[in-house]
Amino acid sequence: MKYIIVGLGNFGSSLATKLTSQGHEVIGIDIDMDKVERYKESISHTICIDSTSENAVSGLPIAQTDVVLITIGEDQGQNVMVTALFKNLNAKYIISRAINPLHEKVLQALGVDDIIQPENEAATHWAKKLSLIGLIDSFELDNDYSIVQIQTPPTFYGKTVHALDLINQFNVMLLTTISFHQNQFGFGRNQTKSKIDGIVHPDFVIEPDTVLVLFGETNDLRRLFKYMHASQNT
Repeated sequence: MKYIIVGLGNFGSSLATKLTSQGHEVIGIDIDMDKVERYKESISHTICIDSTSENAVSGLPIAQTDVVLITIGEDQGQNVMVTALFKNLNAKYIISRAINPLHEKVLQALGVDDIIQPENEAATHWAKKLSLIGLIDSFELDNDYSIVQIQTPPTFYGKTVHALDLINQFNVMLLTTISFHQNQFGFGRNQTKSKIDGIVHPDFVIEPDTVLVLFGETNDLRRLFKYMHASQNT
């Protein structure tokens, strides 16, 4: 996976370093040359540019980048400007940092794909989430094993658990699936309810718009997610 991380403060630099150590290609950007020099050995690439300058930012490999993260936290105005700029330059997937509820609403209005609140979420959690694109939630059993929830990729639709053969192909176990149903109640309003489908058997068919609950080692889960990501882009 390829990432651009704008803002090498405590959170941004920690996230960029962790993603680099996991084998991803990361471009870390900051206007402060001291920070760029400080992290040049621990991040794939570091660049000193003004991220509010369209001329400077348009020279970045945005079209080839999977995720752009705006982790600027000191200046909300700059954060919004940079987010809007990357949105205007058609970045594929933008995650931006929110400092307070009003800032979050502004970012939502800009149409970002996800929002980081580092005061509530550690960089380690986000490094795992970004490594496993499609991850909805995760529960770490220890440093190596996790139970994760992911959105079912279209390539899995209509296939049986036996046909997917995740345990032999990726050493990952499918524990169950979560399906969603629309219930109508008063005044014609609809309410979405989730249902855990119980233990899945070999002949269980994976339906669209479901969530998979998987168990495995982080490296095996990452390998499965990489395969899923590649299959969606072919």
